[in-house]
Formats: sequence, structure tokens, C-alpha cells
Amino acid sequence: MHSHVSLLTDYGLHDEFVGVMKCVITDLAPHARITDITHGIPAFDVRAGSLALARAIQYVPPGIVIAVVDPGVGSNRRAIAIEVAGGQGVLIGPDNGLLASAAAMAGGAERVFELSNTDLHIDAPGTTFAGRDIFAPVAAHLCNGGAIEDVGPEIDSATVMPGLVPIPTVEKHDSYGEGLRCEVTWVDGYGNCQLNVGPDEIAQFGKTVRLVMGDDVRSARIASHFAEIDGGAIGAVVDSYGMVALAVDRGSAAETLRLSAGDAVLVFTGSGDGQTSAVSIRSAK
Repeated sequence: MHSHVSLLTDYGLHDEFVGVMKCVITDLAPHARITDITHGIPAFDVRAGSLALARAIQYVPPGIVIAVVDPGVGSNRRAIAIEVAGGQGVLIGPDNGLLASAAAMAGGAERVFELSNTDLHIDAPGTTFAGRDIFAPVAAHLCNGGAIEDVGPEIDSATVMPGLVPIPTVEKHDSYGEGLRCEVTWVDGYGNCQLNVGPDEIAQFGKTVRLVMGDDVRSARIASHFAEIDGGAIGAVVDSYGMVALAVDRGSAAETLRLSAGDAVLVFTGSGDGQTSAVSIRSAK
């Protein structure tokens, strides 16, 4: 029996959607504890939701995760439950790429079920609120000790839509040689720009690297702590998830560099010619 439900959605907090989902869960499973991971995923941004869930999943307690970023709600896209960690965790949501990366981070999908047993769903006048009508009551069923086999037929995990986490690729430049094409995967509330690359991958380019962001070229000096960053310079942190993130001390790297999630950042060996502003890699506080 599960007793904990974690929620991640793009519902925001302006409307009643999150509260109604919680009401359904606690009405049907009064003992359930509910944790909000976030409801601030940009509307319809499955990729952002997938990345956020993948970042968070290692800290989520055993139990059920409901993730809802679902622009295809009401269509023929499947609603699924993915069992992970020997049954200690179940990820519930749409089969649109939202769940797969988190399932992989949790050790891989062990069994997958389609949520097609309408006896466990709430009768509703429309089909546009699966969080209330399907995902929440199915989570409550599992919290009450119901078998996951009751939610619907088991399906082949290989048919689940794959995750949307980008992978850095080799980039060749006429002037700068061979480097990496990275991508901004996440801009947090402080304007820090996380890249899809770790510090070891960046270190191969030496203590100074060149960052190319469109027409903007920056010389990046790798440093180990805050004191090595010149005042006002761009920094690159090894963030709390172990990824490299561009940052400005007490400022926004996203605004300074005009970067958004999905933008490319090309990394090459730096020349140290002093023609561009210094960037330092440092550890997060």
C-alpha cells in the first residue's frame, strides 16, 4: 500500500485544478500524504516537465508520482502507470514523453499499465481534466492497497514514448575546431542556465573554453570557487544536480546572455586571447 503522492503539473496555482486533484485523492484515500514538486511547468511544455521530473525523481519519497503536462488530453494518447524500483514507486501520467526520463533515473520501467479501467475513473461531463478524472482516482486506488493490475492491461515498456532529454553532440567549426553543441535545458527562477553537460565533459577543453551563443562569443575560464570569478563576470556553476550552469553572481545569466531553454551553447577550446569576457566554472553554494 502506498501512502505518499507527489504532484508535478503545468496547472499553475491561479485556478482550482491542483486543489481539486488533491481533494479527489484525499476524499478517496484519506490517509494519503501529498507533496507538490511543482505546478509551475510552462503550459503545454512536455519537455520542461520531463526534465523537471527527471531532476527531482531521486529525491521523491517512495510512493506515487502524478505528472500532468498533457496538451493531448482527451485525444487517443494513452494514460499510463509505470512501476519502478521493485514496486516502491509508480509514475502516473500521459504517455507523451513526460515520464520516461524519470523512470530511467529511477532504475528503469519494470512494468507499464494502460489506465483503461474506467471503473476506477470519475464520471465527468468532458474529457479535458484527466488529472481529476483519471490520474487522481487511480492514485487513490493504489494508496488504498488496490493492485496495479486493476488499472488496465499491462503493455510493452518499449512502446512508451521515449524521454525528451537532449544529448550534447560533437560540433566542428571552421575557426574554432572540434567542440560540443550543448543546450540550455533549464532556466531557473534566478536566471541560471543549466546545460546538458557535466563538468568532466567541459574539462576536456582545458582551463579556458570558448562559448559560442549565436553571434555572442565568450572566453570561459574554468575556476573552482567564487573567489576566482572577476566582479561582474559570467560564471558557470556545477549546480546542485551536477550539471554545468551559466550564472551571474546575484544576477541573471539568462538576461545577460539572452538565453532561453532550448538555446544552443557551443563549447570549444579557448584561445585566451582576451577578446571576449571571462566565464568561470565554480561550485554552487
